[in-house]
Amino acid sequence: MGILDFVFPKTCIACGKTGRYICRSCIDKNPSARPVCPYCRHPSVSGATHAGCGKKTGIDGLVSIWKYEGVVKKAILSLKYKYATEMGDELADYLIGLLKVKMLPGVYYLCPIPIHWYRQNTRGFNQSVEVGKVISSAMGWNFIPDLLIKKRATAPQAELDRETRMKNLRDVFMFNPVHRSLFPNLKSVMIFDDVFTTGSTILEATKALKMAGVEKVWGLTIAG
Repeated sequence: MGILDFVFPKTCIACGKTGRYICRSCIDKNPSARPVCPYCRHPSVSGATHAGCGKKTGIDGLVSIWKYEGVVKKAILSLKYKYATEMGDELADYLIGLLKVKMLPGVYYLCPIPIHWYRQNTRGFNQSVEVGKVISSAMGWNFIPDLLIKKRATAPQAELDRETRMKNLRDVFMFNPVHRSLFPNLKSVMIFDDVFTTGSTILEATKALKMAGVEKVWGLTIAG
């Protein structure tokens, strides 16, 4: 505990209890996300894409940890808009504990959803990179923060309706050619993002990886 914690003690963003930004009681109350097919949203074993929903350049499955509500929603919004990196570490700790008891596909590489260089410079960090780095280390996955590149700046997804979100991100991601040497070993990749809502972000990122030659792509999100 640093001196700042004595002067400005950490308090839970949901209940106000001192000690952490996300207390154990509040995170335990947050409902878990049920495993569903990322396309039709109907129940699916371990979140795998249904055979009838799959596409050639589509995602093979999705793992989401919590529902996007309660303390988890507050934490994710703080990460995006209040630059609370310590909160991200706490969230990652809880997430890893749950991830280790889940049935997961064979994963060797994890890459975060990239943000445009201008937003990266303005914000100072990419929350998916910071949390993804911690997760990869704990799970023994290879972490490649720049496997994907965002080619152009886009409007924030939260401000758009479903149809506009899809258009907003169409063909916005590309495989980073500096990692071409990873093939043919780059067969299975987990894309990490904070939230899966319409799915437009992860599905577009998946398409870029599949077109580059990655055989299997799953999504991993904090909430869904």
